[in-house]
Amino acid sequence: FRSLKASTALQQVPLGSSPVAVPTMAQQAQISKKRKFVADGVFNAELNEFLGRTLGEDGYAGVEVRVTPIRTEIIIRATRTREVLGEKGRRIRELTALVQKRFGFPENSVELFAERVENRASCAMAQCESLRYKLLGGLAVRRACYGVLRFIMENGATGVEVIISGKLRAQRAKAMKFKQGYLISTGEPKKHYISEAVRHVLMRQGVLGIKVKIMMSHDPEGKMGPKMQMPDKITVHEPKEEVPPMMGPPEQDYGAGYAGEEQQES
Repeated sequence: FRSLKASTALQQVPLGSSPVAVPTMAQQAQISKKRKFVADGVFNAELNEFLGRTLGEDGYAGVEVRVTPIRTEIIIRATRTREVLGEKGRRIRELTALVQKRFGFPENSVELFAERVENRASCAMAQCESLRYKLLGGLAVRRACYGVLRFIMENGATGVEVIISGKLRAQRAKAMKFKQGYLISTGEPKKHYISEAVRHVLMRQGVLGIKVKIMMSHDPEGKMGPKMQMPDKITVHEPKEEVPPMMGPPEQDYGAGYAGEEQQES
């Protein structure tokens, strides 16, 4: 039994299961649902942090993991996919090898893809990274924030909020909030309409915290924004043209008016 257990190779988990490579079916049966979900969360968090550190300059905007019986597909969303792929796909192959070695995937069972973000102005992660590199470059806080605000609003967002906290100028830490447009903060629509991201900037005087919230506009096709309509949206229709009712022949009551007038006079 020991020799059999030692010789068994790690294999890929079936569809709908954890993307991390685990032992064979005999040992896999021992993993509870709770452990599987925890393993999924740890894998996604570590992968997201690694890609965020590596591809921050290239407009990294999130990752999606798809597990199939044959292989695991990792889709990297970024604003500049050419830099993510590298020269002749060299960089994406290096990232694939790193992910495969770190998480113990079998050979040729994991593949990385790069997907371009359609509207980078509505992606909070991309704008947060942009603001971070502006501050690291020495740009003034107000100028950098107002530049990001203007860029987001000009590209069709409904509202935006940027919060920067830390030692901005003096030794005393404070928070500055920049807001424009209309922003919701609760309810079911928040899950679909609000894009939110947080980043830390390691400045010389200390660490600054950046928080960007963007409310996207409604898009019936679901490409540039959420397809779901806001529940409080009211549509005012044009009034219908009313056809005047048919008028009957006028009553011929000649002299009634004169008789009434004579009675009033009398």
